[in-house]
Amino acid sequence: MNTAQLHTELSYRAMRSSGPGGQHANKTSSKVAVHFNVETSKAFSEEEKERLQAKLENRLTKDGELILSCDTYRSQHKNKALVTERLVELLQQSLRKRKKRKKTKPSKRAIEKRLRNKKKQALKKRDRRPPPTE
Repeated sequence: MNTAQLHTELSYRAMRSSGPGGQHANKTSSKVAVHFNVETSKAFSEEEKERLQAKLENRLTKDGELILSCDTYRSQHKNKALVTERLVELLQQSLRKRKKRKKTKPSKRAIEKRLRNKKKQALKKRDRRPPPTE
């Protein structure tokens, strides 16, 4: 992943944030949304783009654009920095390959313990039954 190239491809949009804040919130645009198009990006190889599209398919728009927004702070600059950081972190996590799971068998002792507990539970249930009526 080429982060320098990535930062040039990001487009930001500022908008008014929701919630309390009085007159200040009504006249300043502190909420920041970052738009990033995965399909047209030059920061990733074709293989990386495919992996990103597969992992982020629920978060992408129909045009293949990833949109994240942030209105945590009252400052537009802080929100911009935070949303950029979140985007980079999300992309890095999506590119990470998962390790293959190694199949293992439970130990003999674990199997014996499970069966012992199962037998104990069955006896407990049997002892709680009412006696047969004859």
